[in-house]
Amino acid sequence: MCGRLSQYRGIRDFVATLSMPNALVNTVGDQPLGQYNAAPSTPLALLHLEGETLHADRVRWGWHPRGAKDRTTPINTRVEKIAHGAYFRAIWPHRAILPIDNWFEWVYEGGAKKQPYLIRRRDRAPILCASIGQYPAGGREPRDDDGFVIFTPDSEGGMVDVHDRRPVVLSPELAREWLNLATPKDRAEQIVAHLGEPIEAFEWFKVGMAIGNVRNLGAGLLKEVGPIVRNGKKGHA
Repeated sequence: MCGRLSQYRGIRDFVATLSMPNALVNTVGDQPLGQYNAAPSTPLALLHLEGETLHADRVRWGWHPRGAKDRTTPINTRVEKIAHGAYFRAIWPHRAILPIDNWFEWVYEGGAKKQPYLIRRRDRAPILCASIGQYPAGGREPRDDDGFVIFTPDSEGGMVDVHDRRPVVLSPELAREWLNLATPKDRAEQIVAHLGEPIEAFEWFKVGMAIGNVRNLGAGLLKEVGPIVRNGKKGHA
């Protein structure tokens, strides 16, 4: 994925999609989140379980281990990096859901600049992205090195551009299982590796070039400037 997304609904709307009866500890507030053009390093509302309680906290998008020689900050990861590498080992047990409204991909279609596309669910429901991270837990205060990464599939590419890697989006049922601390590691790996929502669940369309500048804000960035495409076929709003 191209490192830009929207998270503009209120946290209660996102939580309602999960259909979880758990008590909620909400540190992000009940107002609309208003993030239409969120870039890496932006604090975003992240959902995770602590015991039987669901928590909603603002956590920075992107994470790397304290003291890592590589100073880059990944914003996403693949399941094989978790299963066969040490980089994310410390945060693998800390499963979370990033609820968003849409994300963006840029595609070269000729000309001087790539064309941005907005991707959302066809039913306009919130998008539940499988994530892992380091975040406040056990009553501790947020730390400067807190952060999270989003899973992308091992083998499937993007939608608009097959060379991009889209987020692993879970159904509400699988999102609840992913968040459940009792879900075994093998099952969690299976969920992110093979059980993400199919391309048919999404639609996409061109938006204006203004989305490429992180200083640009507001709902106007989401305006369609081309026909809606569903599974490779043009549709209607």
